[in-house]
Amino acid sequence: MPNPSILNSIERKFILLVGDLVIIIASLNVFVNNAIDIEFISFKLKVIVTLFGVFSFLTLSYILDLYNLQRTLKRKYVVSQALYITALFVFIVFIFSVLFFDTSFWRIPLLVFLILTPIEIALWRLFFVNVFRVIPTTRNVLLIYDKETEKHFREVTSSIDGEDVETFYKVKLTYNLNQHTEIRKKFLVATEKVDSWIVNIKNYSDFPDDLEKILLRSILKGKEVISYTSFYENTYEALPIQSHNDSFYEILQLRNRKIRYLHTIFSFFVNLILSLFVGITLVICIPFVYVLNLFFNKGPLFYTQKRVGLHGNEFKIYKFRSMVVNAEKEGAKMAVKNDTRITPFGRILRIFRIDELPQIISVIKGDMQFIGPRPERKVFVNQLNSLVPFYGTRHLIKPGITGWAQVKYKYGENLEDSIKKLEYDLYYIKNRSITLDLRIIFKTVTTVLFSRGV
Repeated sequence: MPNPSILNSIERKFILLVGDLVIIIASLNVFVNNAIDIEFISFKLKVIVTLFGVFSFLTLSYILDLYNLQRTLKRKYVVSQALYITALFVFIVFIFSVLFFDTSFWRIPLLVFLILTPIEIALWRLFFVNVFRVIPTTRNVLLIYDKETEKHFREVTSSIDGEDVETFYKVKLTYNLNQHTEIRKKFLVATEKVDSWIVNIKNYSDFPDDLEKILLRSILKGKEVISYTSFYENTYEALPIQSHNDSFYEILQLRNRKIRYLHTIFSFFVNLILSLFVGITLVICIPFVYVLNLFFNKGPLFYTQKRVGLHGNEFKIYKFRSMVVNAEKEGAKMAVKNDTRITPFGRILRIFRIDELPQIISVIKGDMQFIGPRPERKVFVNQLNSLVPFYGTRHLIKPGITGWAQVKYKYGENLEDSIKKLEYDLYYIKNRSITLDLRIIFKTVTTVLFSRGV
């Protein structure tokens, strides 16, 4: 039976969500049954307001990362984050009720709903943080590896321990198959103290029989046994490409070759609706950008560049020019944060993503779609292909204006960042779905609204 004191991140998020929903539903009950004047109340109104309230809270929580455990488990974030998100939630519910139902309210119950709900959520989350400071939350890991992993041993162990991200795993014991000898009693005792086995080997047929028996015994005792690829994919929502030992087919599984009608239909309507919306926005913006360009960004209005798209074919991409004219007279160079080539007006265009609007032309032409890997230039693609043998697999689908790598990772400034983004691109290719596309759309909207870098 699994150790009951150790909960994985999904279980922790579930407990946190259940606690939040209990408080939210109780607060909505106070709102619809006590705050709204009884003359205006009806069962239909109760149901509509309650469902809208729960939907609003879950949507805000997702968009604003309320269930990001890396922040939730830090005291300095937990209270402030819970207060401002829940305050926004109660305000939205209140405005919704006023605008759509023209109701009147009793002041005291209304104030209880507006003021106490954020405080209750903040106190619950503070309690949650303190409980998990007492209860063990980290799995002790036995890492099984071979000579191939030795080349990237530091990267593998760092990703399991989580230097920048809280993984809730910690490497406590390692075993190198390349130095396999007879299993010692000391090692057997040590394996009893680990909670998870993470296996990162090239060839599973090389797994020693005696070690395999111990592994199977651990499985029967309820301990977790997973491959490094599975751990990495579940934890980082990306696929390892530099520090992996699994075969290429295990990593990618090329699920994009399966026909997924619902996702295809969904993608078609997303591209159609957003093309219309972004196209209208582009037409409206062109006169304003053109006039301001005359004073603050003299030169051509648009900037065109060839990028690599579906099946490795090049196509032309369009943007509002945000850099000085002849920005690459000394050769191709990746844009970096605080790039000196970006004009002051161009910086404003980039902050609000206005410079990206003309890419709708490539979507209409069929060279791009809204969601997919960002198209890269051929000169950089060639360099990356030499560094990562299967970099070209990101060209299995059309490139996109936004994508999983864009919403999960910072702005790419060099080839190392591009390789890191490839991990997210491969994850998207493998796990494309309506749900994942909706997550990307939500996160892209918050990036634009709050001017967050990606």
